[in-house]
Amino acid sequence: MQFTGLMDTLPETVPFVGPEALERTRGRLFKARIGANENVFGPSPKAIEAMQKTVSEGWQYGDPENHNLRHAIADFYHIKPSNVMVGEGIDGLLGYLVRMVIEPGKKVVTSLGAYPTFNYHVVGYGGDLITVPYVNDREDPQSLVEMAHKVKPTLVYLANPDNPMGTWSSGQEIAAMLDELPKETLLVLDEAYIEFAPSEAVLTLNVDDPRVVRFRTFSKAYGMAGMRVGYALGEERVISAFNRVRNHFGMCRVSQAGALTSLNDQENLIQVVKMVGDARDRIADIATTNGLHSLPSGANFVAIDAGRDGDFARILLSELVNRDIFVRMPFAVPQDRCIRISAGTKTDLDYLEEVFPRALETSNHIYSEKN
Repeated sequence: MQFTGLMDTLPETVPFVGPEALERTRGRLFKARIGANENVFGPSPKAIEAMQKTVSEGWQYGDPENHNLRHAIADFYHIKPSNVMVGEGIDGLLGYLVRMVIEPGKKVVTSLGAYPTFNYHVVGYGGDLITVPYVNDREDPQSLVEMAHKVKPTLVYLANPDNPMGTWSSGQEIAAMLDELPKETLLVLDEAYIEFAPSEAVLTLNVDDPRVVRFRTFSKAYGMAGMRVGYALGEERVISAFNRVRNHFGMCRVSQAGALTSLNDQENLIQVVKMVGDARDRIADIATTNGLHSLPSGANFVAIDAGRDGDFARILLSELVNRDIFVRMPFAVPQDRCIRISAGTKTDLDYLEEVFPRALETSNHIYSEKN
């Protein structure tokens, strides 16, 4: 088999190593799975019931138009269904968008250390990926704008709130950013964690604005990461273009039923957001008790500053993994001085509180010996 020239240049990597892969390597399960930003509180009970009922219909394809779900999302936001596209999580939709507009040599601007799956798609289609550093541990709209004026990119990517740091920009800052971007540049606004964010972080919704396409998901606040349901909000011309490249049978009936019921159970969403907020506070308290500090978070995880450098943070992460706690960390300097812990259940965080001091003590000892 002969691959394309572009294919031959791509590394054999995936953006993330899943906890299952680590468990296979370790030969045992994690006691606390609090590293993948999953919503451990799970889907709405009503959504679970709806999905269970739909399993018997699994012999049928899902509706290729996602008609009911698209209309429900449109009603929720008081917009038209033609402004909504449903797909296999934000990751899948980002891949479609990149396929629509990026070809070899086209430039894309993002932040160094931001969500890597977007970069994975850009490089996979031959795009020229250009990065700017974080400023004060957050993706910086002004830095992105300045770079955009230098290189005139097709796309600029911004996650708000950000992964992996949990920090955010205000809706007003993003609105100003839109006014300053070059006219040929489309803002890719990833709002996967927006339900957890303070109200000030939300950009006023204007789906007819051709300068931005927004992505939201049922994976995080709605607790359906394993069902793979995301959606894009944008002007009709952009949304319609997804139909030219998307997998029209990418959504299964069970996922569609679960997402539709979840959207209609806002009471459960409010409860989940509160539980996540309580868990974030407890993670921050655990950090403080152990002489560390955490970054303010608008997501369902907390970045803890381990107090030294990336080498030390990697040791601390390894010691937590050795103690059966799955966590992750940023990969770019200087954000890699942190570890990132997802909101967990009381049992998860009780165990974290128990073992964290020992993991930190061992890490300090190992780091001191190496330095």
